[in-house]
Amino acid sequence: MLPIATLNPELEAPLYRQLHANIKELIESGRLADGSRLPATRELAGQLGLNRTTVSAAYELLESEGLISGHVGRGSFVTRSGTLKNRVNWREALAGSAASTPAAPASTPLASFSSSRPSELLFPLEEFRVTCEEVIHGPEAQTILQLGSPSGYPPLRRYLHELARTEGVARDSDDILITSGCQQAFSLLQSTLVRHGETVLLEDPVYPGMRAAFERSGARLIGVPIGRNGLDLEALERILEHERPRLLAVTSNFQNPTGATLPLAARKSLLRITQAAGVILVENDIYGALAYEGEPIPSIKQLDETGDTILLRSFSKIAFPGLRVGWVIGPRPLIEKLTEAKQWSDLHTDQLSQAILLRFAQSGRLEQHRRRMLASGRERLHAVLAACEKHLPPAVEFTRPRGGMSLWIRLPEALDAGELLARAEREGVTYLPGRFFAVTHPEANSLRISFAGMAPDQIRSGIAILGRIFQNELERVRAHSPLTEAPAMV
Repeated sequence: MLPIATLNPELEAPLYRQLHANIKELIESGRLADGSRLPATRELAGQLGLNRTTVSAAYELLESEGLISGHVGRGSFVTRSGTLKNRVNWREALAGSAASTPAAPASTPLASFSSSRPSELLFPLEEFRVTCEEVIHGPEAQTILQLGSPSGYPPLRRYLHELARTEGVARDSDDILITSGCQQAFSLLQSTLVRHGETVLLEDPVYPGMRAAFERSGARLIGVPIGRNGLDLEALERILEHERPRLLAVTSNFQNPTGATLPLAARKSLLRITQAAGVILVENDIYGALAYEGEPIPSIKQLDETGDTILLRSFSKIAFPGLRVGWVIGPRPLIEKLTEAKQWSDLHTDQLSQAILLRFAQSGRLEQHRRRMLASGRERLHAVLAACEKHLPPAVEFTRPRGGMSLWIRLPEALDAGELLARAEREGVTYLPGRFFAVTHPEANSLRISFAGMAPDQIRSGIAILGRIFQNELERVRAHSPLTEAPAMV
């Protein structure tokens, strides 16, 4: 058994980092000899009373430093290669190269609220297989398997462009670029529009992938707070009194992580504010097709009479995330530059995926699948909202989206969602603490709940567990808080 010092969940450092530091000290002090076999993650987790995910995260960090090496079927062994002077210090070389991301669970939890993605159980596999067969046996198969255009598979571009024109989104001055999901679109916009040191405004909290894309350019990021109805426009105007940002990115429908949606009046005001300030506006609308209740609201791009708004959309949330197909609609000069940047990045998005999604859409199967997604999404949304109402302590606030995949929970300020995560994991529940989504306004007491990937019963069970954990911690904090003596009111 490893001589691990006691881990303290009350400390600021997460448990996996405490465990990492313990094992690292054992290796560097020589108490764990080169070639020693470490206990399996499940075994060590049982010995220490930890979640297996916590142990796996510590092992991954040790392996990234060259202190241990993992071998499938054999286990993890001490290598101490990280201490040799002639080896590259990869930790130092890669410092600051990427944003912090949470470790993936090593085993399937009872209820995983961590990932904003559709349920695999809803994928229409038989319809997908038929679609693949039709594409592979179609007359364009040889062309599809050849190198293609950086702009995207031409038939898919024409299809999406016609849909956008019918909707009133695309104008004569607009063009379209197919990307490898919206994540690549963020990256291309960063490299094309934002220079080192320029200011970019992002929603706060925001999807970490969007924040990371603009951080890579060395942009100066400023967060605009998100309220009950999306972007806080009064806060935006105050920022613009002192800042001259290059770009503002906003998620108009069911924002990730909060689930908030910008009302129609706010969208019009946002256009007025950004156009007066000369700020490029990027509208991320990858969740707009997942409206479970209420009437759809016109996109900001549709409302923009100048046509300057840049619109991002994707198949990832309404079809198959693994096929990685998204698109950008924007002014033709911009699309030309983005296309050039994409060509030097990856030549073009996978043509087979594009052709399959086009056939899936043209056959009517995509719309049938979307209807099933809306029905199941509505059921899951009602389950998570009802469970939050029933199980969360009265002092806890949560958003009430009408669609999308996530909602935002704010605990009383005395509670730290990051510290409570380890307790939740021990009971088989995962979520993402608010710190992963912060830009300039960290919310230690907040967390994201992504509900779309689980069955309603899982959702209800998971929220019940979280509610009990939050209530117990709230009672503990209150019991240890000193009583305050206020003067009499006269």
